Amino acid sequence: MKQVRIGSGAGYSGDRIEPAVELAEKGDIDYLIFECLAERTIAIAQRARMKNPDAGYDPLLPERMRAVLGLCSEKGIRIITNMGAANPLAAAAKVRDIAKEMRLRPLRIAAVLGDDVLDVLRSGDYIDDTGAPVASLGERLLSANAYLGAQPLVDALAQGADVVITGRAADPSLVLAPLIHEFGWAMDDWHRLGQGTLIGHLLECAGQITGGYFADPGVKDVSGLARLGFPIGEVSEDGTVVITKVEGSGGKVTAATCKEQMLYEIQDPAAYFTPDVTADFSNVEIEEVGMNRVRVSGASGRARPDTLKVSIGYIDSFIGEGQMSYAGPGALARARLAVDIVAERLKITGVEASELRYDLLGVNAMHGDSLSGTHAEPYEVRIRVAGRTNNLREAERIANEVESLYTCGPAGGGGATKSAKDIVAVRSTLLPRDKVNTSVHIEES
Repeated sequence: MKQVRIGSGAGYSGDRIEPAVELAEKGDIDYLIFECLAERTIAIAQRARMKNPDAGYDPLLPERMRAVLGLCSEKGIRIITNMGAANPLAAAAKVRDIAKEMRLRPLRIAAVLGDDVLDVLRSGDYIDDTGAPVASLGERLLSANAYLGAQPLVDALAQGADVVITGRAADPSLVLAPLIHEFGWAMDDWHRLGQGTLIGHLLECAGQITGGYFADPGVKDVSGLARLGFPIGEVSEDGTVVITKVEGSGGKVTAATCKEQMLYEIQDPAAYFTPDVTADFSNVEIEEVGMNRVRVSGASGRARPDTLKVSIGYIDSFIGEGQMSYAGPGALARARLAVDIVAERLKITGVEASELRYDLLGVNAMHGDSLSGTHAEPYEVRIRVAGRTNNLREAERIANEVESLYTCGPAGGGGATKSAKDIVAVRSTLLPRDKVNTSVHIEES
């Protein structure tokens, strides 16, 4: 039976680069996937593109490509990534230039376009997931990107692309696309598309399925996390997969690591909505078949939704934050006094904030005061004061009041930090499929 080996080279924008190099060198893979977009990432990238038309793609794209492009070119490994973010065209041009600089064989680099639907939302009457009209965001609206499915990626592969770069696409679709291309699955074969979507979901977060984020010393021990190996999916034509990793790399692949990843971000295992299929993971079977080898099967699916999810990025507010540390005898009492001083100062000076937080990191920031009271007093405490405002100036005033504790607060404060910045937030809406038009642009090195 034909088999395709897919390596997951990144699970988020700032992920490690060495494990992807290891996959290309030793993984005997056919495809290398880089999944690098979170919900807010593309909105931040869109703002960068507004300042510079040649920007807006993932800032680590050049470094990643220089690390793996030569190996992948030599071995015939095809790369698929969403590092195009808000500017897949510029990203493809950059990869083309890198390939030329490295004097590699001629490569075809595809930019998948069409996810940017900002103009569509601005010209229509759409309601976001808060129940408010999208138009009510006004000038605060930064970006609107539809989650594309596998079809345009399949189209790019069919055109001989060695590297496929997209913007916003559903994470599992990055893996599903090469399976459709290699196995010739039909775009309405809901059963196999459901299986392929499960494989994509298992691989999309890279090191999470090989023991990263899984480890809990004394409960779930994982060795070699400093050189964690990223996963490989050995996919058969019938849609079953064996999850593994490069032999000798750090981490581990077990039934437990696979189960945790399968349930990650899944609201209803029987109805996981994607642009390609309504996947059903409710009958999945997970079996350890060897050391660091886990077979996963049993997923299925039903017809895909009639609409596509759109991620909307916008300027929500401004956040001012200040921190300071206290240590030694009486650290907790001095930290509490420091917080009280800042709270009173913000009232005296009339700082306009819609929300304020006063946290003692390591004491009450995560679980509140009730739980902290049951534990021994800490020997060191760091305070954090943060406030949400409608403008940058008010945010700066909050941060400055914390810094002023150096000379106007309790004894022994140190290590102050402060920041004030605008906050990009995310909402979502649904868009009919016929409002999204995709295309593929090819660059040749």
